[in-house]
Amino acid sequence: MDDAIRAFLRFLATERGASSETIRSYRSDLRQFHGFVRRHQTTMAVDPASITIDAVRAYLQWLDQKREKRTTIARKVACLRSFYRCLFREGIVGHDPLEDLRGPKQGKPLPRVLTKDEAVALVTCPDVRQPFGLRDRAILETLYSTGARVSELVSLNTDDLASTGLVRLKGKGRRERIVPIGQVAVEAIRAYRESLPRASPPGHHDPMFMNHRGGRLTSRSVARMVARYSDRLTGGSASPHTLRHSFATHLLDEGADLRAIQEMLGHASLGTTQKYTHVAMAQLLAVYDQSHPRAGRMTSGRAARTGKRPA
Repeated sequence: MDDAIRAFLRFLATERGASSETIRSYRSDLRQFHGFVRRHQTTMAVDPASITIDAVRAYLQWLDQKREKRTTIARKVACLRSFYRCLFREGIVGHDPLEDLRGPKQGKPLPRVLTKDEAVALVTCPDVRQPFGLRDRAILETLYSTGARVSELVSLNTDDLASTGLVRLKGKGRRERIVPIGQVAVEAIRAYRESLPRASPPGHHDPMFMNHRGGRLTSRSVARMVARYSDRLTGGSASPHTLRHSFATHLLDEGADLRAIQEMLGHASLGTTQKYTHVAMAQLLAVYDQSHPRAGRMTSGRAARTGKRPA
């Protein structure tokens, strides 16, 4: 089983161009599954070809008993599906035990989106007079200005930023795209880069954003940084993906074309981008309910404050 897992992870890295975060997550999920199966069978060695759908169902039931979130269980099912499809294609197993398995049903919650004022407050939160303040400000401005995934942001090199207000992002599956970047973000990057001490001229593959040792930042480091500034403002838990969602929703609010947003986000399918139309509509309904005297969908909190029933 260990050999099969290592072969699958190599396939993800070399053939699919998966990010280090994806590979780390898949490795953790597969090792957890391996450990569960090994504990519940008599032999110590686990042959992936001997695992049945009953073993997979027992694993999912165990996850459910642990009160894992449905989204977490669905992710683990997706990991196992990819694993066994790869093994089946390579002839390592003669059957796919997950072929007839249905994953847990789950709702589709709307992504969390900042208001425009909240987004501006977040990206301007870093004190540029403090160590790493210029860097953090440039990172936040870039995330909100481009809608980049955090993995795309930490992969940025100095030569990915063009003088024409465009930036090259390296997305999933090694796909590259060119997206606009606002002048405010460009100026924040320039101020950060000019503040760095340089012993030699910048190289072709120099990371745009660096840690305190001068190396490339990790996705986790950026996520922690965003959460830290978010906590200072509202006690919330904004993430780099929150800024990506906010970028798309605010563009849509201002009349941007959905297909243009799809291109900027790097979505392969327009259906993935369409969730932002639901976010925009939800926000519109919330404003309507709060503002129109005969909206008919008044929240219970507002009704309690006024002492009136909804019209």
